[in-house]
Amino acid sequence: MSRIQQYQSSFTVGELDPLLRGRIDLQQYYSSVDVADNVIFEPQGGFSRRPGLKFLLDITSDNAANGTVLIPFEFSTTQNFMILASAQNTTSTIRFRFFANATLLTNINGTGNDYLDYSVGTLYEVSNFDMSKLYFTQSADTLIMTHENFAPFKIVRGANNTTWTASALSLTIPKLATSLSTTNPLSTITPSAVDGTIKITSSNSQFGDAMVDQYINALNDFGRARITRFISATVVEAVTEVPFFNTDGLENTNSTSPPTLNWEVEGVFGPNTTGYEDAWSNTRGWPRTCSFHEGRLYFGGSATFPNTLFASKVSDFFNFKPAEALDDDAIIVTLSTDSVNAINALRSGRDLQIFTSGAEFFVPQADLDPITPSNITVKSATRRGSKFGIRPQAAEGGTLFIQRQGKALREMLFSDVELSYVANNISLLSSHMIVDPHRMALRPATDTTEGDLLLIVNGSSSTGYRADSAGFTGTIAAFMLNRPQQIVAPSSFTTDGDFVDVGVDQEDIYVVVKRTISSSTKYYLEVFDDDRTTDAAIQYYNSPSSPDQALPGNTTAGSLSHLEGKTVKIIRDDIVDTDATVSSGQVTMGGVPTSYAEVGINYTVTVKTQPFEPRLSSGTVQGQRRRILEVTPILHRSQNLTLNGREISLQTLPLSGSGAVPTFTGIKKTQGFLGYGRDAQITISQSQPVFFTVLAMDYKVSIGQ
Repeated sequence: MSRIQQYQSSFTVGELDPLLRGRIDLQQYYSSVDVADNVIFEPQGGFSRRPGLKFLLDITSDNAANGTVLIPFEFSTTQNFMILASAQNTTSTIRFRFFANATLLTNINGTGNDYLDYSVGTLYEVSNFDMSKLYFTQSADTLIMTHENFAPFKIVRGANNTTWTASALSLTIPKLATSLSTTNPLSTITPSAVDGTIKITSSNSQFGDAMVDQYINALNDFGRARITRFISATVVEAVTEVPFFNTDGLENTNSTSPPTLNWEVEGVFGPNTTGYEDAWSNTRGWPRTCSFHEGRLYFGGSATFPNTLFASKVSDFFNFKPAEALDDDAIIVTLSTDSVNAINALRSGRDLQIFTSGAEFFVPQADLDPITPSNITVKSATRRGSKFGIRPQAAEGGTLFIQRQGKALREMLFSDVELSYVANNISLLSSHMIVDPHRMALRPATDTTEGDLLLIVNGSSSTGYRADSAGFTGTIAAFMLNRPQQIVAPSSFTTDGDFVDVGVDQEDIYVVVKRTISSSTKYYLEVFDDDRTTDAAIQYYNSPSSPDQALPGNTTAGSLSHLEGKTVKIIRDDIVDTDATVSSGQVTMGGVPTSYAEVGINYTVTVKTQPFEPRLSSGTVQGQRRRILEVTPILHRSQNLTLNGREISLQTLPLSGSGAVPTFTGIKKTQGFLGYGRDAQITISQSQPVFFTVLAMDYKVSIGQ
C-alpha cells in the first residue's frame, strides 16, 4: 500500500468526453473534470459558481411557445439593446420587445405599449414559418431581417430609445429565368378553355403575383397565353395568343374538356419590359440570410435559388437589379459545386464568409480591391456544412459554427500557409455536451481577466451521455474560450426548467426559460446577473440605481407571482434564510432586511474530478483500490463548499440564522474521508446559494490492491 499526492492547478479543459475517460496519456486529462454543472471555468485555471438569473418578464402571453429569437442591437458603444421577437398565434405578426440594461422599454412610439407588432403578410400564418429561420444583420440604426417564407423588412431605431419602426424593404428585385415543368417542379396545368380570356389551373401551388404579364407556354403541345391576373397559387387568369392544341395538331374545341399540359413560364419581351420572373416572391420564396459587407447588402439563398448569392448596388442597399456590369452594380453569382448547397448563413469578416448545408465558401479580395461584377470569385474553403438556424459567431479572429449534423463545434480560421480557411473541431474533447443544438451566442471578454463565453442551447429532446447517465435536455453548453492560449473549457448550465433561447448584447446574456409554475408551462425572459446566486430572482434594495423592487419595511417580500407555489431561497443581508414557499406572490423572511434581499430558485452546483490517476513514469493504478486521505482546495472569496457530501466549515460563523455568510480566501485542508473505491473522485458542490471560486486542488490518496 502506498500514498500518493497529486496537485491539480488547472481545470481549463473543462468537462471531458466520457469516451476519453481512459486516456491518461493525454495531457488534457489532468486539467479536466468528469462533470461540471453550473460553473464557469476561468482562463486563470480555476472555476466559479455561474451567475444567477434576474427575472425580467413573463412572455407566455406573447406565444413564446411558437418560438422566439433574441436579437442584439448595438446602436453605439454605450447604447446596446436586446430585441425579443416572438410569433403571434392567430395572425401573421411578429411581436418585438426592446430591452436596455436588462430593463424592458415601455411606451414605444408614444403608444402606451411596451411592444411593436409587424405583419409579415397575409399569405403566412404563424404555422407557416419557423422563428428559428429569422435571420438578421445590422448597420448603424437599421436592422435588416430575412426569412425564407416572407419578404425582408427592417427595424429602425429613431431619435430615442423608445422610438422604433418596422416596415417592408422597398426592394428592386432582380428578374431571373424560371422554368416550370413536370420535373421542376412536378405540376401540370389545365386551361378552362382553349382560346380567349381563360383561367389556368395548376396541379400544385406554382403561381405568384410577380408572374402577371408573363407568358405560359405549353411544352410538347401547342399554346401560349399571357397572365393578366393573379388569383391564387394554383389559379391565374390569362389571355391566349396561340390557342391550346393537342399533340396531334388538332384544336381541342371542347372548352369543358381542355388538354392537360406540361408548361413553362417565359419572360415578357418588348421595349419597356424587364424580362423574366422576379427572383423573390411569395411563390418563389425570399432570401434566407443577409449581411452587410464592403458597402453592399448581401442576400443568400431562397427556395428557388438556394445556392445563389445576391449583392446590392454599392451604397444602394435595396437595389439588387444588375445593370451594365459597372463596378458598383448589383451582383448575382451561383455557387459552383457538385451538389446544391443551400446557403445557411453569411458573415462579414476578413472576407465575406458563406456557410452552406454542405460546405463553407468565401469571397476573396485580391490586394484589398473592392468586389465588383467582373472580379467576384467564390472559393471553396472547407466541406463540413453548417446547421441552419444557428448563426455563426465571431471570436478571436475566427468564426465559430455548428457542423450540419449538430454534433461538433468548429472554428473557421484563415491559414496564411494554405491561403484558404480551415475548420477545426474545437469540441473534440467534449463533443458529448452538444446535443440537438438550436441556438448559439457569444459574450466577448470584457477585460483581460475573462475569456469569451460561448453558449449553445441544447434541444429539449436531447439525451446526451455522461458517466452518471445524466442527459443534457434543455441545458446550455457553456464554453469558456481563450483562443490565444488554446483554452476551450466547457461546462453545463442547468436550471429548474429548460433553456430554449439565448442572446448577448455585448455584456448582458439574455435567456428564454421554459418553467413549470403551479402545474402550468410558463416562458420567462431572464438575464444572467453576477450579483445574484438564484434563478428567476427578484432583488430588493434600499436605494440602488435601478432596483427590481424597493426594500420592504417588514418581513414580507412580494412581487413573486411568477414563482407561485415554488420553494425558493432567501438571502437577506448576507444571511441565508430557511427555504420558503411562495404563496399569493410573496414570502416571509426571517427578519427585516436593512441593506438588500434576494428571492429565487436554487440551482445545483457540481464539479466531479476525474478518477484519481497519478502521473507515473510507467504503468497505471487502474483497477486498484483507492482511498482519499486528504483534500486541500485553494479557495478565493468563497462562502460555502461541500466535498463528497460533507459541508466544509470555512469559518466559525454560521451559514444561516443570525449571522452573515462570511467569505474565505486561502487553503482549506480537509481530512477524514472514509472507504476505498476504484475511482477516488471528489465531488465539489454547494448546499447554499452563495459565491465560491476554486483555484486549485491538492489530493492525498492511499493506493491499495
